[in-house]
Amino acid sequence: MARQTRGAAAKQEPAQAEATARRGIQSILADDVDDVLRETFFATEVPIGESTRGPGLRRAKPPQEKPEHYKVICISFYTEDLEHLDRVVKDLKKLGHTKANRSAVLREAMRQLDLTKVPRGL
Repeated sequence: MARQTRGAAAKQEPAQAEATARRGIQSILADDVDDVLRETFFATEVPIGESTRGPGLRRAKPPQEKPEHYKVICISFYTEDLEHLDRVVKDLKKLGHTKANRSAVLREAMRQLDLTKVPRGL
């Protein structure tokens, strides 16, 4: 079998060269990942409480009770409506309403909403 020269290797099909490079990278990364998993998560001499934390890191706080006086929701807005809402918030802050935000503006708008003036087909 003839020995492949550097020039011949350069003439490899691009797809074949890419596949060869990917295999090399994957084998290197796979070894590193295996090492990390073996030394941290699956190490028998490391207590479970210390296996995922480095020194000096804090433990996760126990879950707190969820507040019942409000809920986080997701709603859809047209981008131009959001731009208008953000302008209103910015203007309110300029007027000294330092706690103005989208939620506060929407809550206040709901308080002032006159249902008799809402257009049909809403």
